[in-house]
Parts: sequence; structure tokens; C-alpha cells
Amino acid sequence: MQPTSAGQSFFAQLANATWSYSQRRWQLVLVAMVLLLHIAVFRGVADPWARALLLAHLGLLLLWQPLKRAEERVSAIQGAIVLLVAVVVMLRLDWWLLAFWVVVLVGLVGGKVFQQHAKWQRRCYLVVLAYLLALLAIAILPEVAPRQEITRETRTIAAFVLPLAFVLIAFFPAEPQSAEAPQIIDFFYSVFLMLLLVVVVLGSFTLMTLRQSGYLEALTYTVFLTAGAVLFVGLAWNPRGGGLGVFFVRYLFSIGVPLERWLEVLARLLQQEAQPERFLEQAIVALEELPSVAGVTWRAGGVSGERGARTRDRIDFATPELALGIYSRYRLSPALQWHLRLLAQLLGEFYLAKRREAKLRETSYLQAVHETGARTTHDIKNLLQSLNVLCSAAAAEEADTRALNALVRRQLPLVAERLTQTLERLQRPQTQPDTWVPALQWWQALTRQYQAEAVEFEAPELAPDERLPRELFDSAADNLIRNALAKRVAEPDVRVRVALRADGLWVSDTGKAIPEEVAGALMRAPIASAAGLGIGLYQAARQAEATGYRLVLEKNSDGEVTLALRVQPPAQGSTPAAASRP
Repeated sequence: MQPTSAGQSFFAQLANATWSYSQRRWQLVLVAMVLLLHIAVFRGVADPWARALLLAHLGLLLLWQPLKRAEERVSAIQGAIVLLVAVVVMLRLDWWLLAFWVVVLVGLVGGKVFQQHAKWQRRCYLVVLAYLLALLAIAILPEVAPRQEITRETRTIAAFVLPLAFVLIAFFPAEPQSAEAPQIIDFFYSVFLMLLLVVVVLGSFTLMTLRQSGYLEALTYTVFLTAGAVLFVGLAWNPRGGGLGVFFVRYLFSIGVPLERWLEVLARLLQQEAQPERFLEQAIVALEELPSVAGVTWRAGGVSGERGARTRDRIDFATPELALGIYSRYRLSPALQWHLRLLAQLLGEFYLAKRREAKLRETSYLQAVHETGARTTHDIKNLLQSLNVLCSAAAAEEADTRALNALVRRQLPLVAERLTQTLERLQRPQTQPDTWVPALQWWQALTRQYQAEAVEFEAPELAPDERLPRELFDSAADNLIRNALAKRVAEPDVRVRVALRADGLWVSDTGKAIPEEVAGALMRAPIASAAGLGIGLYQAARQAEATGYRLVLEKNSDGEVTLALRVQPPAQGSTPAAASRP
């Protein structure tokens, strides 16, 4: 059965009313609390009903500003304190106690004003604060002042006019407030307001006694003098002018001066010490010299140690790589705990950074060894192919002895020189600067190396003083030419052409195009290929980038496949590596 539209409207209105009540609940509690106080004050401290109303007022205060959460149990000490306050209210209530209690309420409500970010909630607390100040000045302080100037008619008017503040609060729009939100009061502002009111009250009574002045005159003088003093302190406190605030902050954070010196020591050790263990030991030596540190214990890996003396006040910091314990010379207040924990965390982070730096150096060395081994493997493979060509020529029965001897005399010194370079690179895996040689001399050696393998070399157009990086061009030329010659196994009619120009090296063949799936990853990552287009070109491409060149696939079609090693164009505002030739 579907509900009617009237029923739906009723439930919607009920839901809206429930939401509005939940949002205004804190306003209702606050108004009821202050209203009970208002009635009790104007009934007088001698009225028994006033004392009962003050007990109800205290209960509403605990609802408005709960001391504990609803799920927590009230301890015996807390219950005894509440009972003691109730007994004092019932038996010892007087105007001085009532004045003290209103001063406390002013501090609580004033502390709320500085913590509320919602506009209407803050305005509500401001109205209540103004009401409490008026109640204190008109109804309570005249009862304890040396001379009374507030007449009974004035009190009667105030008794009916001051509650208009509650009517004003009722017109404020409701704003959402979570029931689980913590009721926070700014402690320092609350204490400041309470002390300020105490100064105004006692100052007024002092002026009345010394100058024999009236209550209103003394109160007015005291309020303006106090306001002037607060304004003067505020102007002197201004940190923009380097006032009292700067000195106060400097005093509070004077403990940071040794910390800054220790951070300087850490920064210096981070640059000087390469070993993590030595860095940790020297940093702990500097840490133990801080005024607040009595001793330090640590454990890093299989190494442990201790410096200084042990005390009962200790801060622990532990990670999988480092366990640190710092002993304090003083009792561990919250500020000192935070300070020592910050020291331990800083030392731990610096130590972990040093560990990662050592691991990175090791990884970089292993990577250099790996890359050098991969390049060396392909160089040896290319040299082995050259030796196989010589062996094939020597094994041929119809070989011309004189031509064979000339071929061996040309190739064997080149092979021996390449093997020597490969062995040196294997022994020194770190990156070494490339050797720049005359381009024409290198070209002549390359043509002699592949003279017997039917490779077509175009006549170069180079300046006599043109130079090129030898190791890069040796590696690239061997890989490109060998990969092109490998196509002759399946395509005997493949022609291989090599050209050298001022801006790079070109190797072309007339075989089939490289498959798209292989061409897309060529020279970007190692790939498996029956033609050998894999790790060799990848290593040559990385070597070219480090030297200021690019290894690219310029043309890829059946009958024309061209790969080129050319000078990389410089980025805007930078100098290319290839341009810095010797």
C-alpha cells in the first residue's frame, strides 16, 4: 500500500522538524543554562530556589560543555569534585562566589568565540558573552562594591531587558554541528579573559576606595585604562616591527639553537661520509652533546652501541634498519617528547638516505658492469664473425695465396686492436670518454674490414680534419652491417650499402622490411629476433645518446631498409655533446 501525498508531506515535515531541532539543540541548552543563571541572580543568593536553580544550571553546563564522552565512565574523583561544587553552592553561596562563577563562564564562552568558524555560532557566543558581562556589571558587582549606585528600579529594568538577548539568539539561523564533534575551548584565551575581568573588577574597587569615587565612574576609568594597556601591549607585540612577540618566540624556541647546530653537523657528515655506519656513529656522537640528551643507544643491522648515561626518561625510534633510544636529562614533558622524537626521526631518515645512497652506488656499478658486458659480448660476436670470414677464405681450395695473405695482413691487426679495446673496457666497467679519431682514417679501416664481404661503400664527402667517436662508430657500424649481411642467408641477392657523411653514418640494404611489431620497439628495448635485431642495437642506441648522436630507422620498406647514426640536434638553450669535439 503506497502512502498518500498528505502522509508523505507529514513525514517530510516531521523529518525537517527533527533536523532543525538537532541543529538547534546546542542553542537551546546554552540559552536554558544562561536563563537559569539569570533567574538565580535576580532572586538573590539568600533565596533557596536560587540555589536549586544554580544546581540545574550546573547540570546544563555539563551538557553544553561535557567533561567526558558519553561512552566513558565518571571516575570517583570526578564525581567527588562535582558533589563538592554542589555542596558549596547549596551551603556557601554568596555574591563573591557568584561573581567568580560568572567570570569563569565569561572565560569559557570567550574561549568558544575564538574556536568557532561558523558565522552564526560565533555570533551567538558573542551575544552570550555580552549578556554575561552586562549581568556581572549591573546585577552582581554592585552587591559587593564598597558603595552601591545601582538602584532597585535599574535592577528591575535589567531583569526584563537582558533576556532580550535570548530572543535575539532564537532568530539566528541554525547551522549544522555534529554531535560527535569535540567541544574545544581555547585555554589561553579563556584564562586571558578571566584575568582581564579580574583586573577590571579589582581595579574598579581599588579606585572606589582610593579616590572615593562612584561605582560607574570607577568601572568606566578601569575599563578604559585596561583597554589602553591591552592596545599598547598589542602594538608592542606586533612581530612585523620586531616587537615583544619576536623575543617571546625566541625564548620559547631557544631549545632550537642546539638543534640547528646538530643539523649543520648532519649536513656536513652527509657530504663527507660515504659509509652509512660511520655516518651513524659520528651523528650519534654529535647528538649526545646536545644539552637535553643524556645518552643514546642504537642498533643498525648487526652493529649496536651505546653512548652517555641511561636515565628513566627515554624516547624510542625503530625502523627495520635502525633502532634508536634517546635518554633525556630532564623529565619528558610533551614538548620535550616531541623534540626528542623529532631528533630521532631526523637521524633515522638521514641514515636511511645514506643506506639508499650506498645501495644506489652498488647498483650503478653493477649496471655499468652489465652494460659493459653486453656491449663486449656483441663486439666479440662481431669479431668472431670477422674471424669466420677469414677462416672461410683460408679453407677455400681455389683461394689465391697472395690475395689471402693480403687479406689476413689487413684484417688480423684490426681484429687484435678491437680485442684489445674490448678487454680494456671489460676491465674498466665505468663509463669512459670516447676516443675521437680522424673520420677518413676510420672510414678506410672500415672498408678494408668488409672488403671481402661484398659491401658497397660510397665515397665520403668529408673535410680533412673531420673527427668522430671511434668506439661508438665501431659498435654501430658492426651491428648495422652484420644485421644487414644476416639477411643474405634467406635473401642471397640482398645488397648492402654504407655511406659516411659529416652528420653521421647510413647503412642500407635491399631486403625485406622489418616487421612493424619489431620496428616499433627497435632500439628502445631488447627484443628477440631471428635476424639478430635485438640487444646489440639497443646498446648501440644508448651509447649514441650518451655521446650526442641518435640511432634511428629512417626507411623501412621492401627493397629499401635504412638505419642511420646521425648527430642529435641540440635542445634549445643547450650545447650538444657531439659539438664538443676535441
